[in-house]
Amino acid sequence: MTVRKLAMTGEIQKGAKIHDLVKAPANTPWAIEKQQSWDGNLPATVYYTPEMTSDGKPCTAATVILRTKGCHWWWSSGCTFCGYFNDTRDDVTNENLHAQWEHAKKKLNNFEGMDMVKVYTSGSLLEDREIPVEFQQTVLSECHELGKELIVESRCEQLTEEKLQWATSINPKFTVAIGLEAYDDEVLKFHVNKGFTTKSFDRAVKNLQKFDIRVKTYLMFKPPFMSEADALDHIVEWISAVAESSDEISVNPMNIQRGTIIDRLHNDRQYRPPWLWSLVEMIHKAHDIIHPDGGTNGDEDQVSRLIVHPTAGGKIRGSHNCGSCDSEVVAAIERYAVSGDLLEFEGIDCSCKQTWREEISLERCLPTPLGISLPRRGDRAKVLRSA
Repeated sequence: MTVRKLAMTGEIQKGAKIHDLVKAPANTPWAIEKQQSWDGNLPATVYYTPEMTSDGKPCTAATVILRTKGCHWWWSSGCTFCGYFNDTRDDVTNENLHAQWEHAKKKLNNFEGMDMVKVYTSGSLLEDREIPVEFQQTVLSECHELGKELIVESRCEQLTEEKLQWATSINPKFTVAIGLEAYDDEVLKFHVNKGFTTKSFDRAVKNLQKFDIRVKTYLMFKPPFMSEADALDHIVEWISAVAESSDEISVNPMNIQRGTIIDRLHNDRQYRPPWLWSLVEMIHKAHDIIHPDGGTNGDEDQVSRLIVHPTAGGKIRGSHNCGSCDSEVVAAIERYAVSGDLLEFEGIDCSCKQTWREEISLERCLPTPLGISLPRRGDRAKVLRSA
Protein backbone atom coordinates (compact mmCIF):
# COMPACT_ATOMS: atom_id res chain seq x y z
CA MET A 1 0.00 0.00 0.00
CA THR A 2 1.35 3.42 -0.96
CA VAL A 3 1.60 5.84 1.96
CA ARG A 4 0.55 9.36 1.00
CA LYS A 5 2.04 12.35 2.78
CA LEU A 6 2.16 16.12 2.54
CA ALA A 7 5.02 17.56 0.49
CA MET A 8 7.67 19.17 2.69
CA THR A 9 9.48 22.39 1.88
CA GLY A 10 12.12 21.74 -0.76
CA GLU A 11 10.63 18.49 -1.99
CA ILE A 12 9.86 18.27 -5.69
CA GLN A 13 7.25 15.54 -5.78
CA LYS A 14 3.59 16.42 -5.68
CA GLY A 15 2.09 15.93 -2.25
CA ALA A 16 -1.36 14.75 -1.25
CA LYS A 17 -4.20 17.14 -0.61
CA ILE A 18 -5.18 17.88 2.97
CA HIS A 19 -8.66 16.65 1.98
CA ASP A 20 -7.27 13.20 1.21
CA LEU A 21 -5.26 12.98 4.42
CA VAL A 22 -7.50 14.55 7.02
CA LYS A 23 -10.96 13.78 5.72
CA ALA A 24 -11.18 11.51 2.67
CA PRO A 25 -13.45 8.95 4.32
CA ALA A 26 -14.53 7.85 0.85
CA ASN A 27 -11.02 6.52 0.28
CA THR A 28 -11.04 4.22 3.29
CA PRO A 29 -11.72 0.52 2.70
CA TRP A 30 -14.68 0.45 5.09
CA ALA A 31 -16.34 3.39 3.31
CA ILE A 32 -15.86 1.91 -0.17
CA GLU A 33 -17.18 -1.45 0.94
CA LYS A 34 -20.20 0.14 2.61
CA GLN A 35 -21.09 2.33 -0.38
CA GLN A 36 -20.96 -0.56 -2.81
CA SER A 37 -23.16 -2.69 -0.55
CA TRP A 38 -26.19 -0.39 -0.91
CA ASP A 39 -29.00 -1.28 -3.32
CA GLY A 40 -29.30 1.65 -5.71
CA ASN A 41 -33.01 0.99 -6.19
CA LEU A 42 -33.84 1.42 -2.50
CA PRO A 43 -33.90 4.74 -0.58
CA ALA A 44 -31.73 5.18 2.49
CA THR A 45 -34.84 5.39 4.69
CA VAL A 46 -38.53 6.24 4.58
CA TYR A 47 -40.63 7.14 7.62
CA TYR A 48 -43.28 9.55 8.91
CA THR A 49 -43.48 11.88 11.90
CA PRO A 50 -45.83 14.46 13.46
CA GLU A 51 -45.32 17.93 11.98
CA MET A 52 -46.96 21.30 11.42
CA THR A 53 -47.99 22.74 8.08
CA SER A 54 -46.94 26.23 7.03
CA ASP A 55 -50.20 27.63 8.40
CA GLY A 56 -49.66 26.01 11.82
CA LYS A 57 -51.94 23.01 11.39
CA PRO A 58 -50.78 19.73 13.03
CA CYS A 59 -50.16 17.09 10.38
CA THR A 60 -48.24 13.95 9.49
CA ALA A 61 -45.09 14.38 7.38
CA ALA A 62 -43.45 11.75 5.20
CA THR A 63 -39.65 11.81 5.10
CA VAL A 64 -37.89 10.23 2.13
CA ILE A 65 -34.09 10.10 2.28
CA LEU A 66 -32.88 9.04 -1.14
CA ARG A 67 -29.62 7.27 -1.86
CA THR A 68 -27.77 9.54 -4.27
CA LYS A 69 -24.25 10.41 -5.37
CA GLY A 70 -24.05 12.77 -2.42
CA CYS A 71 -23.13 16.42 -2.14
CA HIS A 72 -20.92 18.01 -4.81
CA TRP A 73 -19.11 20.06 -2.11
CA TRP A 74 -18.20 16.84 -0.35
CA TRP A 75 -16.65 15.49 -3.57
CA SER A 76 -13.94 18.15 -3.38
CA SER A 77 -13.81 19.02 0.32
CA GLY A 78 -16.84 18.65 2.58
CA CYS A 79 -18.11 19.99 5.89
CA THR A 80 -16.27 18.97 9.05
CA PHE A 81 -19.31 17.39 10.70
CA CYS A 82 -21.26 15.84 7.81
CA GLY A 83 -21.30 12.04 7.53
CA TYR A 84 -24.06 11.76 4.93
CA PHE A 85 -21.49 10.32 2.51
CA ASN A 86 -22.04 7.08 4.45
CA ASP A 87 -25.43 6.71 2.72
CA THR A 88 -24.31 7.49 -0.83
CA ARG A 89 -23.48 5.41 -3.87
CA ASP A 90 -21.56 7.14 -6.66
CA ASP A 91 -23.13 5.21 -9.55
CA VAL A 92 -26.80 5.99 -8.82
CA THR A 93 -28.72 6.71 -12.04
CA ASN A 94 -31.94 8.47 -12.96
CA GLU A 95 -33.63 5.07 -13.19
CA ASN A 96 -32.38 4.15 -9.70
CA LEU A 97 -33.80 7.36 -8.25
CA HIS A 98 -37.18 6.82 -9.86
CA ALA A 99 -37.21 3.27 -8.47
CA GLN A 100 -36.43 4.66 -4.98
CA TRP A 101 -39.23 7.20 -5.31
CA GLU A 102 -41.74 4.54 -6.33
CA HIS A 103 -40.62 2.37 -3.41
CA ALA A 104 -41.19 5.27 -0.98
CA LYS A 105 -44.65 6.01 -2.36
CA LYS A 106 -45.62 2.35 -2.19
CA LYS A 107 -44.37 2.00 1.39
CA LEU A 108 -46.39 5.04 2.51
CA ASN A 109 -49.47 4.31 0.36
CA ASN A 110 -48.80 7.21 -2.00
CA PHE A 111 -48.47 9.55 1.03
CA GLU A 112 -52.15 9.13 1.87
CA GLY A 113 -53.14 11.00 5.02
CA MET A 114 -49.89 13.00 4.95
CA ASP A 115 -49.98 16.72 4.24
CA MET A 116 -46.22 17.16 3.98
CA VAL A 117 -43.40 15.36 2.16
CA LYS A 118 -39.74 15.99 2.99
CA VAL A 119 -37.30 14.80 0.31
CA TYR A 120 -33.64 14.68 1.30
CA THR A 121 -30.72 13.63 -0.89
CA SER A 122 -27.55 13.88 1.24
CA GLY A 123 -26.98 16.97 -0.89
CA SER A 124 -29.21 19.34 -2.89
CA LEU A 125 -32.26 18.18 -4.84
CA LEU A 126 -31.95 21.17 -7.20
CA GLU A 127 -28.27 20.50 -8.02
CA ASP A 128 -27.99 19.14 -11.59
CA ARG A 129 -24.56 17.61 -10.93
CA GLU A 130 -26.05 15.45 -8.18
CA ILE A 131 -29.63 14.82 -9.25
CA PRO A 132 -30.82 14.34 -12.87
CA VAL A 133 -33.16 17.15 -13.95
CA GLU A 134 -35.79 14.60 -14.96
CA PHE A 135 -35.96 13.28 -11.40
CA GLN A 136 -36.05 16.78 -9.92
CA GLN A 137 -39.07 17.43 -12.12
CA THR A 138 -40.75 14.19 -10.98
CA VAL A 139 -40.53 15.12 -7.29
CA LEU A 140 -41.66 18.71 -7.84
CA SER A 141 -44.57 17.82 -10.11
CA GLU A 142 -45.90 14.79 -8.25
CA CYS A 143 -45.91 16.49 -4.85
CA HIS A 144 -47.75 19.44 -6.42
CA GLU A 145 -50.29 17.17 -8.12
CA LEU A 146 -50.86 15.25 -4.86
CA GLY A 147 -51.39 18.51 -2.98
CA LYS A 148 -48.53 17.89 -0.54
CA GLU A 149 -46.35 20.55 1.06
CA LEU A 150 -42.86 19.79 -0.20
CA ILE A 151 -39.62 20.46 1.67
CA VAL A 152 -36.26 20.00 -0.05
CA GLU A 153 -32.71 20.85 1.00
CA SER A 154 -30.22 22.93 -0.95
CA ARG A 155 -26.92 24.71 -0.66
CA CYS A 156 -26.91 28.41 -1.51
CA GLU A 157 -25.22 28.20 -4.91
CA GLN A 158 -28.10 26.26 -6.50
CA LEU A 159 -30.69 28.90 -5.61
CA THR A 160 -30.30 31.15 -8.62
CA GLU A 161 -33.18 33.08 -10.16
CA GLU A 162 -32.98 30.90 -13.27
CA LYS A 163 -33.20 27.64 -11.30
CA LEU A 164 -36.01 28.86 -9.06
CA GLN A 165 -38.01 30.16 -12.00
CA TRP A 166 -37.82 26.69 -13.55
CA ALA A 167 -38.73 24.93 -10.28
CA THR A 168 -41.71 27.16 -9.50
CA SER A 169 -43.07 26.69 -13.01
CA ILE A 170 -43.53 23.03 -11.99
CA ASN A 171 -44.38 23.44 -8.29
CA PRO A 172 -45.34 27.02 -7.41
CA LYS A 173 -45.18 26.62 -3.64
CA PHE A 174 -42.62 24.63 -1.65
CA THR A 175 -40.01 25.11 1.08
CA VAL A 176 -36.24 25.12 0.68
CA ALA A 177 -34.13 24.23 3.72
CA ILE A 178 -30.63 25.72 3.65
CA GLY A 179 -27.86 24.27 5.78
CA LEU A 180 -26.38 27.61 6.80
CA GLU A 181 -25.00 26.22 10.11
CA ALA A 182 -23.67 29.61 11.29
CA TYR A 183 -24.30 33.24 10.43
CA ASP A 184 -20.62 34.01 10.87
CA ASP A 185 -18.06 33.86 8.06
CA GLU A 186 -15.20 32.90 10.37
CA VAL A 187 -17.13 29.95 11.76
CA LEU A 188 -18.29 28.93 8.29
CA LYS A 189 -14.71 28.87 7.02
CA PHE A 190 -12.63 27.58 9.92
CA HIS A 191 -15.04 25.56 12.06
CA VAL A 192 -17.47 24.16 9.49
CA ASN A 193 -15.62 24.39 6.14
CA LYS A 194 -18.98 25.17 4.54
CA GLY A 195 -17.72 26.46 1.20
CA PHE A 196 -19.94 29.56 1.07
CA THR A 197 -20.37 32.81 2.98
CA THR A 198 -23.17 34.68 4.74
CA LYS A 199 -23.45 36.89 1.63
CA SER A 200 -24.23 33.75 -0.38
CA PHE A 201 -26.98 32.93 2.11
CA ASP A 202 -28.44 36.44 1.98
CA ARG A 203 -28.46 36.32 -1.83
CA ALA A 204 -30.14 32.90 -1.85
CA VAL A 205 -32.83 34.05 0.61
CA LYS A 206 -33.52 37.12 -1.53
CA ASN A 207 -34.03 34.89 -4.57
CA LEU A 208 -36.30 32.50 -2.68
CA GLN A 209 -38.45 35.36 -1.40
CA LYS A 210 -38.72 36.77 -4.91
CA PHE A 211 -40.44 33.53 -5.97
CA ASP A 212 -42.50 33.26 -2.77
CA ILE A 213 -40.68 30.11 -1.66
CA ARG A 214 -40.61 29.43 2.08
CA VAL A 215 -37.19 29.49 3.78
CA LYS A 216 -36.09 27.02 6.43
CA THR A 217 -32.67 27.77 7.91
CA TYR A 218 -30.55 25.10 9.59
CA LEU A 219 -28.16 26.30 12.29
CA MET A 220 -25.59 24.12 14.05
CA PHE A 221 -25.27 24.12 17.82
CA LYS A 222 -21.65 23.69 18.90
CA PRO A 223 -19.65 23.14 15.69
CA PRO A 224 -16.13 21.73 16.12
CA PHE A 225 -13.35 23.83 17.68
CA MET A 226 -15.82 25.72 19.85
CA SER A 227 -16.51 25.54 23.57
CA GLU A 228 -19.98 25.01 25.02
CA ALA A 229 -20.20 28.57 26.35
CA ASP A 230 -19.12 30.08 23.02
CA ALA A 231 -21.63 27.88 21.20
CA LEU A 232 -24.42 29.08 23.48
CA ASP A 233 -23.53 32.74 22.94
CA HIS A 234 -23.10 32.40 19.18
CA ILE A 235 -26.28 30.44 18.47
CA VAL A 236 -28.49 33.11 20.03
CA GLU A 237 -26.78 35.76 17.87
CA TRP A 238 -27.28 33.63 14.74
CA ILE A 239 -30.95 33.02 15.51
CA SER A 240 -31.41 36.77 15.86
CA ALA A 241 -29.59 37.40 12.57
CA VAL A 242 -31.74 35.06 10.47
CA ALA A 243 -35.12 35.21 12.25
CA GLU A 244 -36.65 37.92 10.06
CA SER A 245 -35.61 36.20 6.81
CA SER A 246 -36.56 32.64 7.82
CA ASP A 247 -40.02 31.10 8.00
CA GLU A 248 -38.51 28.38 10.18
CA ILE A 249 -35.20 28.02 12.03
CA SER A 250 -34.10 24.49 12.80
CA VAL A 251 -31.27 24.31 15.32
CA ASN A 252 -29.38 21.03 14.97
CA PRO A 253 -27.30 20.08 18.03
CA MET A 254 -24.11 18.37 16.91
CA ASN A 255 -24.22 14.60 16.70
CA ILE A 256 -21.13 12.56 15.88
CA GLN A 257 -21.25 10.91 12.45
CA ARG A 258 -18.73 8.28 11.47
CA GLY A 259 -15.70 9.18 9.35
CA THR A 260 -15.87 12.94 9.92
CA ILE A 261 -13.48 15.47 11.42
CA ILE A 262 -15.74 15.81 14.44
CA ASP A 263 -15.65 12.02 14.84
CA ARG A 264 -11.86 12.12 15.13
CA LEU A 265 -11.99 14.97 17.64
CA HIS A 266 -14.56 13.09 19.70
CA ASN A 267 -12.53 9.89 19.67
CA ASP A 268 -9.47 11.86 20.82
CA ARG A 269 -11.50 13.37 23.69
CA GLN A 270 -11.15 16.86 22.18
CA TYR A 271 -14.87 17.38 21.66
CA ARG A 272 -18.04 16.67 23.60
CA PRO A 273 -21.54 16.86 22.09
CA PRO A 274 -23.67 19.61 23.63
CA TRP A 275 -25.41 19.38 26.96
CA LEU A 276 -29.18 19.13 26.71
CA TRP A 277 -29.24 21.87 29.36
CA SER A 278 -27.50 24.15 26.85
CA LEU A 279 -30.36 23.59 24.40
CA VAL A 280 -32.89 24.48 27.08
CA GLU A 281 -30.92 27.64 27.91
CA MET A 282 -30.69 28.52 24.21
CA ILE A 283 -34.47 28.20 23.83
CA HIS A 284 -35.06 30.48 26.84
CA LYS A 285 -32.62 33.09 25.48
CA ALA A 286 -34.02 32.94 21.93
CA HIS A 287 -37.70 32.89 22.87
CA ASP A 288 -37.98 36.68 23.00
CA ILE A 289 -36.44 36.87 19.52
CA ILE A 290 -39.04 34.48 18.11
CA HIS A 291 -41.92 35.78 20.24
CA PRO A 292 -41.21 39.47 21.11
CA ASP A 293 -44.47 39.79 23.04
CA GLY A 294 -44.02 36.52 24.94
CA GLY A 295 -46.44 34.48 22.83
CA THR A 296 -46.40 30.89 21.65
CA ASN A 297 -46.51 29.28 18.21
CA GLY A 298 -49.41 30.58 16.15
CA ASP A 299 -49.66 33.89 18.01
CA GLU A 300 -49.49 37.17 16.08
CA ASP A 301 -46.13 38.12 17.59
CA GLN A 302 -44.36 35.10 16.09
CA VAL A 303 -41.41 36.17 13.91
CA SER A 304 -40.35 32.67 12.86
CA ARG A 305 -40.72 29.10 14.11
CA LEU A 306 -37.90 27.71 16.23
CA ILE A 307 -37.45 23.96 15.84
CA VAL A 308 -35.05 21.85 17.91
CA HIS A 309 -34.98 18.07 17.43
CA PRO A 310 -31.82 16.61 19.05
CA THR A 311 -30.66 13.81 16.75
CA ALA A 312 -29.42 10.93 18.92
CA GLY A 313 -30.57 12.98 21.91
CA GLY A 314 -29.61 11.33 25.18
CA LYS A 315 -26.95 9.14 23.56
CA ILE A 316 -23.19 9.49 23.92
CA ARG A 317 -22.70 10.63 20.32
CA GLY A 318 -25.60 13.08 20.51
CA SER A 319 -26.60 15.92 22.80
CA HIS A 320 -26.88 14.47 26.30
CA ASN A 321 -26.82 15.06 30.06
CA CYS A 322 -25.96 12.63 32.85
CA GLY A 323 -28.25 9.85 31.64
CA SER A 324 -30.97 9.94 34.28
CA CYS A 325 -32.73 13.09 33.06
CA ASP A 326 -32.06 12.87 29.32
CA SER A 327 -35.35 11.43 28.10
CA GLU A 328 -37.41 13.95 30.05
CA VAL A 329 -35.39 16.92 28.78
CA VAL A 330 -35.39 15.68 25.15
CA ALA A 331 -39.18 15.25 25.29
CA ALA A 332 -39.65 18.80 26.60
CA ILE A 333 -37.38 20.24 23.88
CA GLU A 334 -39.34 18.44 21.16
CA ARG A 335 -42.66 19.56 22.64
CA TYR A 336 -41.42 23.16 22.54
CA ALA A 337 -40.72 22.80 18.81
CA VAL A 338 -44.45 22.24 18.33
CA SER A 339 -45.95 24.53 20.96
CA GLY A 340 -43.39 27.32 21.30
CA ASP A 341 -44.35 27.44 24.97
CA LEU A 342 -41.67 27.79 27.68
CA LEU A 343 -43.99 26.07 30.14
CA GLU A 344 -42.83 22.80 28.55
CA PHE A 345 -39.73 23.10 30.78
CA GLU A 346 -41.59 23.84 33.99
CA GLY A 347 -40.41 21.65 36.88
CA ILE A 348 -37.67 19.83 34.96
CA ASP A 349 -34.44 19.62 36.97
CA CYS A 350 -31.53 17.30 37.80
CA SER A 351 -28.39 17.36 39.94
CA CYS A 352 -26.25 17.38 36.77
CA LYS A 353 -27.55 20.85 35.94
CA GLN A 354 -25.16 22.31 38.51
CA THR A 355 -22.22 20.60 36.78
CA TRP A 356 -23.36 22.13 33.49
CA ARG A 357 -23.59 25.58 35.09
CA GLU A 358 -20.07 25.28 36.48
CA GLU A 359 -18.64 24.24 33.11
CA ILE A 360 -20.31 27.16 31.34
CA SER A 361 -19.09 29.57 34.02
CA LEU A 362 -15.50 28.31 33.79
CA GLU A 363 -15.47 28.47 30.00
CA ARG A 364 -16.57 32.09 30.14
CA CYS A 365 -13.58 32.88 32.40
CA LEU A 366 -10.84 30.72 30.86
CA PRO A 367 -9.34 30.74 27.31
CA THR A 368 -10.51 27.24 26.37
CA PRO A 369 -11.21 27.07 22.60
CA LEU A 370 -12.02 23.35 22.79
CA GLY A 371 -13.95 23.66 26.05
CA ILE A 372 -13.42 21.88 29.35
CA SER A 373 -16.33 19.44 29.28
CA LEU A 374 -15.59 15.98 30.71
CA PRO A 375 -17.30 12.68 29.87
CA ARG A 376 -20.74 12.69 31.49
CA ARG A 377 -21.26 8.95 31.62
CA GLY A 378 -19.38 6.00 33.11
CA ASP A 379 -16.90 5.57 35.92
CA ARG A 380 -14.64 8.63 36.26
CA ALA A 381 -11.71 6.55 37.51
CA LYS A 382 -11.81 4.35 34.40
CA VAL A 383 -11.96 7.42 32.18
CA LEU A 384 -8.88 8.92 33.84
CA ARG A 385 -6.93 5.65 33.61
CA SER A 386 -7.67 5.39 29.87
CA ALA A 387 -6.44 8.93 29.12
